[in-house]
Amino acid sequence: MKKMNSTLCLIVALVLLNTSVFAQEKKAPTYKLITNVSVWDGTSDKLVKADVLIENNLIKEVKNGIKAPAGATVIDGKGGTVMPGLIEGHGHLYVNGNGIADIENNLTYDQIAIRGAAKAKAALMSGFTTWRDAGGMASGLRKFIDAGEVDGPRLYPSGAFIGPTGSHADFRNTTTPNETMFGAHSSAARNSISFTADSPDAIKAAARQNFMQGATQIKIMSSGGILSQFDPWQLNAFSAEDIQAAVEVAEAYGSYVQSHAYGKTAIMRCLENGVKTIEHCLMFDEEIYKKMVEKGAYMTTNITSFSPYITKIDGMTPVSARKANSAAVATANFVENVKKFRPKMGFNTDAIGGVQLGIIQTDYSIYLSGQLLGNLYTLKSLTSVNGEIVKLTGEVLDPYFEGSLGLVKAGAYADLLIVDGNPLEDLSVIGANEKWLDAPERPIDGIEKMKLIMKDGKVYKNTL
Repeated sequence: MKKMNSTLCLIVALVLLNTSVFAQEKKAPTYKLITNVSVWDGTSDKLVKADVLIENNLIKEVKNGIKAPAGATVIDGKGGTVMPGLIEGHGHLYVNGNGIADIENNLTYDQIAIRGAAKAKAALMSGFTTWRDAGGMASGLRKFIDAGEVDGPRLYPSGAFIGPTGSHADFRNTTTPNETMFGAHSSAARNSISFTADSPDAIKAAARQNFMQGATQIKIMSSGGILSQFDPWQLNAFSAEDIQAAVEVAEAYGSYVQSHAYGKTAIMRCLENGVKTIEHCLMFDEEIYKKMVEKGAYMTTNITSFSPYITKIDGMTPVSARKANSAAVATANFVENVKKFRPKMGFNTDAIGGVQLGIIQTDYSIYLSGQLLGNLYTLKSLTSVNGEIVKLTGEVLDPYFEGSLGLVKAGAYADLLIVDGNPLEDLSVIGANEKWLDAPERPIDGIEKMKLIMKDGKVYKNTL
């Protein structure tokens, strides 16, 4: 009995000690108050006059006349507009060579990683505070960004692309052997950029490998592409059983599958079998829209697919140009259908290559989306809609589970921009540029009208 009482006393003492330590370690909250601004909240069709109070890394209050708490840092917005930090819904930080062949044949893992880190910093300094990487990277860069050792946006990586042999996920040359699963003799597979998987079991193993390496969702290639060398864009690469295998694994982790899909057969097959985001979705029409609504699904589209520049991009071989031309004919009604049905569409740059190529393609994509689909729809795709998409990863795998993203409201992360002007009227305040391939280089923080960039409550740029 005495021994039991002694043990109980020891346990109580340890609990009290730990409680005392935790109480000592708990820090007083820090506050920032943004005043003298209008606010665009990520969804509305107008600006409102309000102050924004930030507690630690979350927005606490958005209203007029907030009194600054004791010790708060006050930021005078000087009449600018507070808006959510931008969110890239489909980017590729590690697919950064001059085309697929360059990635496969010429770039070492350290070159890919270094350029990826540089692109991440450039993205943040262009106002992108969150980035869903749509294939090609695991979680290493995210961990260093979150630890504060590298500057960059919040990252939601998809791990390696997953597709069958000869698909849009197959980075090999025609002479590369394929003796083992995942095309392991390819540089892309060794660097966990792209896996080939030719059966439901192989797809499950590849998906599990991605989750093991820190993916927050899975990316499959269920149709062909333009720049890849083996596959026509019309290819229906994965069967229903294949897609179900990927979805089964993702749902076991509480997450979801995104799928590269151009043609209608591939798109509908994905939606019918549990895919939550369709990447590109270039043959979007009324039937696809109804299926998306039924399934609670989203799409992201690289709007540069509808640019007159498209056949002039780097890596566009004569075969790729022919594929691009045929895709343009088949997808001629895309813009009209999107304007008619207004699906939940996330912003998608899909840029490969180096830092400057990513910057100028993003700036042009914002401009072109505004021209074709309108400023409000474009802004929502860049903020609140992509904020919903990244949260599909589920609370278990979500690295940023404490707050919402893409919104200016209480409970959202303090990922904010202050711009000089009204983004609903002028997208140049977030970098929109009518030039693409002929655009001059710009500094990575060279959006003049973007005066302040804040991520997680920390200021990365302030030229107010």
